[in-house]
Amino acid sequence: MHKHHFDDTHEDDLIQPEQRAKAASQTTWVSVMVNVCLSIVQILIGLFSKSQGLIADGIHSLSDLVADFIVLFANHFSQKDADDNHPFGHYRFENAASFMLGLILVIVGIGMSISAIEKIMHHQDIPQVHGIAIYVAMAALVSKELLFRYMLRIAKQVKSSMLVANAWHARSDAASSFVVMIGILGNLMGYPILDPIAALLVACMIIKMGTEFGWEALSDLMDRAADEQDVQAIQATILATTGIQGVHQIRTRKMGDMIIIDAHIEVDGDLNIREGHDIAVNVRNQVMQKHRVIDVITHIDPV
Repeated sequence: MHKHHFDDTHEDDLIQPEQRAKAASQTTWVSVMVNVCLSIVQILIGLFSKSQGLIADGIHSLSDLVADFIVLFANHFSQKDADDNHPFGHYRFENAASFMLGLILVIVGIGMSISAIEKIMHHQDIPQVHGIAIYVAMAALVSKELLFRYMLRIAKQVKSSMLVANAWHARSDAASSFVVMIGILGNLMGYPILDPIAALLVACMIIKMGTEFGWEALSDLMDRAADEQDVQAIQATILATTGIQGVHQIRTRKMGDMIIIDAHIEVDGDLNIREGHDIAVNVRNQVMQKHRVIDVITHIDPV
């Protein structure tokens, strides 16, 4: 549905980890402020107007704060330098954060489903809401949609799958606010059952979205290979390096949005050890300069 795939990054527009960290911090704090304001207003007006949907959406906004702080936590730790226990760095904190975001979406979706089913079964008990609720729901919808567009634009600029996941989380909130708005309209028009039916549909959408993000992140945590397009671009860079006569057995694995490469490079068998070593070092430098790669492990095969 929303595959967070990015085109190969060339040397001229290579995104530095510092840029990604700054973007994550910036967008997440904006999200925190928006969700704090929305949740307070939605819950207070929801209680005043007797709108269960608005109260539920306010609680949903509060759950987003948990997701935001998970992103801030992961962003902080993923930037830590490599150490003895994590020789390739801490980039996988981003994958773990994406998995947690997916899990939160699934849990919230299941909670919304249960609540919606209970309302459908007891729709005759749903009270008449006050008209002010519709204006708050509309304001929440616009705020969350604008937040989603802002977060997604920044996430694509810095090519961060974790930030893309968090942006789509904001879009799921906009969808829930839209459902609440339809439900309030239905209630005001004398059709209270529209609220729980619409809420159930969106809950299913949220569960689907959370499952996709969770599975994507889990696949990366299980050493999934880089995209075929990225692998082909890396292979082209290796083959274009002076002294390389061929390359085979290229193996890749994801580390956050970065890649670790293991490759067998073929060089002239008449070269001495130092010359072969120099070619391997040059290959490593070329690949790391032109691609989102944190390490290149080479095995030299004489031809």
